[in-house]
Amino acid sequence: MSKLIAAQDIMSKSLVTLHPEMDMIEAMFLLLKHRVSGATVVDEEWRVVGVLSEKDCLRMFANGAYNKSPSGHVRDYMSTDVTTIEPSTDLFTIADIFLKNSFRRLPVIENGKLIGQISRRDVLDGSRALWLESPVKRKWTDSKYVTDELRARLDSDIPEKSL
Repeated sequence: MSKLIAAQDIMSKSLVTLHPEMDMIEAMFLLLKHRVSGATVVDEEWRVVGVLSEKDCLRMFANGAYNKSPSGHVRDYMSTDVTTIEPSTDLFTIADIFLKNSFRRLPVIENGKLIGQISRRDVLDGSRALWLESPVKRKWTDSKYVTDELRARLDSDIPEKSL
């Protein structure tokens, strides 16, 4: 029986993180510098307390139009309702979470602390790895998420051109 790809296999460990007390302008510059659309907000113990996105930064600027100066702290604009996953969460579950929500990243938590992050692109890379494995070697009996129809298709020969 094959082991499905899990979050720990594809997560990014080199992360841009923010702190709730950080100035919003500084946080926005950090996102721009690292070319990321958002970052996890952690406390001193590396516990996730929020996520700051580009949309949150735009909200700061919209608010600044009324105050003549965009400002504030990350805590004032971050989303605090954060969905997280564990390192053992499988690829199909992660994809399902992304399909049901509009966010672009999922913090990976172990023992209550941030250890990595999964993006939509990470899921696509992981799914590509599944498709590229030889169908003869791959057995899909280990996933409750794969239907019989999909299992049959995955076990059949897939032309390389379609990958």
